[in-house]
Amino acid sequence: MVNDWNVSYRRSLHELLTLLSGQWTVAVIATLAVGERSYTELLDEVNKAEEQQGWTSHAKPLSSKVLSSHLRRLEANALIERRAEGIKFNKVWYRLSADGQELLSMLRPLASWSAQRHVIAALEDETTPPS
Repeated sequence: MVNDWNVSYRRSLHELLTLLSGQWTVAVIATLAVGERSYTELLDEVNKAEEQQGWTSHAKPLSSKVLSSHLRRLEANALIERRAEGIKFNKVWYRLSADGQELLSMLRPLASWSAQRHVIAALEDETTPPS
């Protein structure tokens, strides 16, 4: 039997996963957790972090087109704030909104859970005798 709470919970979880979808969403949010960044700084820092990890999360660098798409979606969902200045607004900065900061704090326990699973799986692989 499915009660109303389960349906509501599932819908909320689906909305969250949709919000986090996109290959670079978490990388962008994590980079903005450090503080406000210009568009160029954000692009460079995301790619630098991925390169330092040996491109384990992504096969190729984040492109300007893909970053723009992710930023528009995050801004439309009120997870980041955009600030534009200069002639024709050619200087643009991004930062996490209050909702984005709250979401990031909620993601940290999930990241810890995922890391624990990887450790446990690695330990099980070491202790499992070959077939």
